[in-house]
Amino acid sequence: MEYKLHKKDLAYPDLSYKIIGCAFEVFNQLGSGHKEIIFHKALALEFSNQKLNFKEEVYFPVEFKGVNVGRNYFDFLVDDKIIVEIKSLSRFSKGHFDQTKNYLAVSKLKLALLINFGNDGVQCKRVVNFNTINTN
Repeated sequence: MEYKLHKKDLAYPDLSYKIIGCAFEVFNQLGSGHKEIIFHKALALEFSNQKLNFKEEVYFPVEFKGVNVGRNYFDFLVDDKIIVEIKSLSRFSKGHFDQTKNYLAVSKLKLALLINFGNDGVQCKRVVNFNTINTN
């Protein structure tokens, strides 16, 4: 059976498109080879330039049986809807996806964008929290 994905099937297509556009603008201006913090600061500036509503280094606690046992920090939370996690590596690892899926589970949000500023350009992966697929 063949399934065609339509824009209406995606979580937050317009907002995620705008975020990814910001990442490409940062890469086009800076190029490759910078530390993650440089891309983080530049992406924050581009989010501001594009008038996106965002928060940086968003804290979420990790709880075990109702007790706080640690903390997570998302790189960005855009419009209180999309987690943006950035990397500056040659490629993504399974651990990056696991970390991002964990962030979605903890936050109960639908979508995260995992963005890598690598030597070959920008890689963007949508990571979906399937536990929230039927919620608004």
